[in-house]
Amino acid sequence: MTLDRRTLLVAGLAAATLPLAARAATPPVFTRDGAAISGTDPVAYFTEGGPVAGDPAITADWQGATWRFASGANRDRFLSDPARWSPAYGGWCAWAVSRGYTAKTEPEAWNIHEGRLFLNFDLALRRRFLRNLDANIARADANWPAVLDA
Repeated sequence: MTLDRRTLLVAGLAAATLPLAARAATPPVFTRDGAAISGTDPVAYFTEGGPVAGDPAITADWQGATWRFASGANRDRFLSDPARWSPAYGGWCAWAVSRGYTAKTEPEAWNIHEGRLFLNFDLALRRRFLRNLDANIARADANWPAVLDA
């Protein structure tokens, strides 16, 4: 099926006029292939000093997403205090959230600041996020979770 400009315009206008409740909101947790934060163990960032792939057989459900862990011990740590171990902004790109939108993240583009894990779209945006870290975190905190409805 080929869509012409008029069809696309009409479809876009129709979507724009839907009540906010009828539009699909962004989920609170970034997932890829059915797993939160691309299947990376969130606890490992703190305990191993970087991203570690989670085992698809060791999981927990939280905030509507399936989280994977490298070990049962990490899963148990997570379940004891998910807010402590999960990444800020549901694992969405911290830079993007600081700018008022959401974007996917890559496990290697991370940092921990004052006990919070932040993920970014890529290493270049991670560097930008780190340049003015406290101000960017303050902006992202102010935008979260409203960006999920944007």
